[in-house]
Amino acid sequence: MPELHQLTATQLIDGYRAKTFSPYELADALVKHVARWEPHINALYAYQPDGFMQAAEASTQRWAKGEPSGALDGVPVTLKELIATKGMPVPVGTGLGEQTAATEDAPPAARLAEDNALLLAKTTCPDFGMLSSGLSSFHGLTRNPWNLACNTGGSSAGAGAAAAAGLGPLHVGTDIGGSVRLPAAWCGVIGFKPTLGRVPIDPYYVGRCAGPMTRSVEDAALMMIALARTDRRDAMRLPPETVDWMDLELDVKGLRVGVMMEAGCGLALDDEIRHHVEQTAKQLEAAGATLVPLAPVLTREMLDGLDHFWQARQWSELLKLSPEEREQVLPAILAWADAGARLSGVEAVQGFQQTMVMRRATEAVFDKVDAVMSPTTPNIAFPAEWPSPTNDPRQPFEHIAYTVPWNMGEQPAISLNAGFSRGDMPIGVQLVGPRFADHFVLKLARQLEARLALPARWPALPDGKSAVL
Repeated sequence: MPELHQLTATQLIDGYRAKTFSPYELADALVKHVARWEPHINALYAYQPDGFMQAAEASTQRWAKGEPSGALDGVPVTLKELIATKGMPVPVGTGLGEQTAATEDAPPAARLAEDNALLLAKTTCPDFGMLSSGLSSFHGLTRNPWNLACNTGGSSAGAGAAAAAGLGPLHVGTDIGGSVRLPAAWCGVIGFKPTLGRVPIDPYYVGRCAGPMTRSVEDAALMMIALARTDRRDAMRLPPETVDWMDLELDVKGLRVGVMMEAGCGLALDDEIRHHVEQTAKQLEAAGATLVPLAPVLTREMLDGLDHFWQARQWSELLKLSPEEREQVLPAILAWADAGARLSGVEAVQGFQQTMVMRRATEAVFDKVDAVMSPTTPNIAFPAEWPSPTNDPRQPFEHIAYTVPWNMGEQPAISLNAGFSRGDMPIGVQLVGPRFADHFVLKLARQLEARLALPARWPALPDGKSAVL
C-alpha cells in the first residue's frame, strides 16, 4: 500500500471523508518525509512546518465535525516563490533589491487559501525566473530527485523536484516559455499551462501563466477548480466560466491529433525521446484517433526575435539594481542580458513582433487538427550545475522550441510522463489544444495517461530507503 505522502489529492480527500486518516496524520507523515528529502534536493523556500501542522490540526477539526470548507481542505500545496503570499517578500530567485513583504496574496495563493489547502512552503526558482534550471543566486542549487547529478529544469524548479519527490500532491508553477512543462518533463510529473488568462495571475504579462504541477491529471483538474476562479487584478483574465473540471471522460475516436516531432530550430531531438513520443502517439491511434504529421510552427527568426526582446526586457530589470547588486546576479543571466543594453528600440520592437508571428502560426495549426502532440523537451537530462541544457549563456533558449510557441499563441498545453530512458530519467510528452479548450486538453491527457498505464514509480532516496512501488 502507498504511504500517506504518496497519495494523490483526490485519494487524500477520500481518506479524510472516510475517516481512514486525518489531515494532521498526513501532515505529520509529510513533514517527516520532507526532512528525509529536502537536504538532498533543496526544493523549498520559506518552509514553516509548525504553521503547516497548526493548519492541518484546524482542518482535522473541520473534517471531524463533517464540515470541511473548500474543495481542497486539508490537502498540502506549494507555491512557486514568484507567486506572492501576504507577509512574505518575493525574492525572484535573487533576493536583491527592495525585499518588502507582500501586502496580499497573489490570485493563485488567494484561491488556494479560500479552499483551505495547506500551504507547506514556497518553492525555488532561478534568478528572475529566466533560466530553465534549478540554479539560483539566492536559493542555491535545486537538484532532480531521480538523479541528484541532474537538473530539474525550470523556472519552476522547486515545484518539479517537490512533486517528483512526493513533498505533497499539489504544486503551482508559472510558465512564460515552458517553465511549468519543462521541469515537469525532466522530473516525470504532470505540468499544465492553461490558456492565457484562464488562471488569473498578478503580475500578468504576455504569455505568463500559472498552472498545476502534480503526479496525476486528475489532481491537476482538481486544482483548476480553485485556480480558475476569476480575479480582477489580472486585466488579461478570461471571463468567468462554469466548468466541471473533474469530468475527464472523452472518446478520442475520430479526433485528428497532429504529431509535431521536429521543433523547427533549437537542440536536436534525442532519439530515445523520439521513440517514446512515437509510441505514445500510437496509443491514441489505437483508441481511434487519426494521427496527422505536422511541420514545426517555430522558425529561427521567431526564436531569435523573442530572445532579443527578452534580453532587452531583462536588461531593463537589471537596471533597477545598483551596480553592486547586479554583480551578485548569476553570471549566465548577466552574460545573456548584457546584449540587451546594445539593442536599439526598433530591434526590441521587432523582436516583440515575433510573438505575434508565433501566435498566427500556432493558431493556424488548429484549422487542420483537434490537438497537437510533441516532445516536451529535446533532451533527456543535463547537469545540475548548468544554467541551461546548452550551458551557453549566449544560447539559453535552444531547448524551449517545443514549448514557447504555445505561450505566445496562448493555447493550453500539458506535459505528462511518457516513460523513462535507458538511464532511468523521465521523458515528457506534450499535448496542446486550441485556445480556451483547457478542459479538452485535460480530458485528452487523462485518456492518454490511462492508456499508457505506467506503473507507480518513485525516486529513491540516496540512503536507499525509498523504493519503486
